[in-house]
Amino acid sequence: MAIRNVREIGDEVLEAECRPVKKMTEHLSELIDDMFDTMYNAEGVGLAAPQVGVLKRFCVIDVTGEDPYVLINPVIVEQSGEQTGYEGCLSVPNKTGEVTRPAYVKVTALDRNMQEFTLEGTELLARAICHELDHLDGVLYTTKVIGDLKDVRNDDEENED
Repeated sequence: MAIRNVREIGDEVLEAECRPVKKMTEHLSELIDDMFDTMYNAEGVGLAAPQVGVLKRFCVIDVTGEDPYVLINPVIVEQSGEQTGYEGCLSVPNKTGEVTRPAYVKVTALDRNMQEFTLEGTELLARAICHELDHLDGVLYTTKVIGDLKDVRNDDEENED
């Protein structure tokens, strides 16, 4: 397993629509493992294939650190309610912005064994699902921000003065 380079805002691959995954391959399975490693290493909760330069419709999500999901060819089939909160993105480093998303989503997808399953999410999981699925359509959260993006500094940088 390996840590992949995360593509950043301005990279054209982040603006492209992804193609469906047709079958699980050894390469794809290794890429999924690498994406989890990359996401955890960066302390993220989700990572979509285009963020590592692959234009395929899949992403990985783990909002708890204990419940990882692989979503291959995901489709939101139901959504309701509304929540507004701050989001960040590994492809938009050191920035955050307020975004309104559904409070509840239900998605159908294939798992890494190419078996269909349904995932329901609320709160952070619903936000992560919507955020990662946007990536698969070439949409960054920055296009949905209410107001301006804000700079984020971690405590270590602030304490260096």
